Amino acid sequence: MTDIAEPRAHSARSLKYPAILGGLAALLGLAFVVSLATGAVPVSVGDVVRSLLGMEVDQRTAAVIQMIRLPRAFLAVIVGAALAGAGAAFQGLFRNPLADPSLIGVSGGAALGAVVIIVFGGAVAAVLPFLASPLLLPLAAFAGGIGATFAIQGLAQSRGQAATATLLLAGIAINALTWAFTGVSIYMANDAQIRDFTFWSMGSLASGGWQEVGIVVVPIAAALTVILSRARALDAMLLGEREALHLGVPVHRLKHIVMIAAALAVSSAVAVSGVIAFVGIVVPHVVRMLAGPDHRIVLPGSILAGATLLLVADGFARVIVAPSELPIGLVTAAIGSPFFLWLLMRRKKSL
Repeated sequence: MTDIAEPRAHSARSLKYPAILGGLAALLGLAFVVSLATGAVPVSVGDVVRSLLGMEVDQRTAAVIQMIRLPRAFLAVIVGAALAGAGAAFQGLFRNPLADPSLIGVSGGAALGAVVIIVFGGAVAAVLPFLASPLLLPLAAFAGGIGATFAIQGLAQSRGQAATATLLLAGIAINALTWAFTGVSIYMANDAQIRDFTFWSMGSLASGGWQEVGIVVVPIAAALTVILSRARALDAMLLGEREALHLGVPVHRLKHIVMIAAALAVSSAVAVSGVIAFVGIVVPHVVRMLAGPDHRIVLPGSILAGATLLLVADGFARVIVAPSELPIGLVTAAIGSPFFLWLLMRRKKSL
């Protein structure tokens, strides 16, 4: 009886997983097309489809789609995929549903790098003119996020190993330290610099162009590929570190690889979009509710759902206060926080 039930269960799973991923991919495609049609300048879905297929459309419409909305939509897909994929990886690695990039210091390090350039970049560029570049801010944010990750690993490591609890505590400490230095920098800033950092910290894709897409697509794609390749190892980690070791998983090496890959994805995303909250913590929860804990579907499902969520949030950000634009971080927080509270109340009732 058991021998018959197991193949049936495996067959059901093999049918369920492609259906879920296929549905998420179709939803992403629909959100992508709708995103290109959404904005202060009205564009029909038919014109969007014709433009994407290379058919002739009005010159003004073509310029709006190809030069403004298309790179922004691609950037939303890349950033959303990076944040959600990294969040799913962190939660699986630490076996903690609250683990996300902001908890372990990656976002705080990126924010510190950004505020240093916003406040002190002008003085540095005056002394060293070759550093005056629009790419300096995203590069500094990227360096801050990666630097925070290496600092966490250095603090937590002992004799070539790092306990999960120690990594989390080191991350919390580094996060607090980076925000302390960020606060000091803001205290020294003038009104214009404070305003610039405030808008950056709320998150936005308004400046997203093909240059920003080209900057982040390669590191984020590489980081997510590494994370996806560790799906089975992360499944083993759900049993506990000792059990994973018995199954042949190099646990300590896995921690280093996944943390660096996730930090690379998040730092690259934050560098071009600012801090966008709740994507990395809410999206993996939704995918687990749909598909269960198997990382072979949680990781790609989170990547697809994160990209979709950010496309939808960006569309709302563009139309809610049109022709102005709401910071996308406020939209994701407005979407994510009620869902997070619902999860909390659901868990409270189950307990």
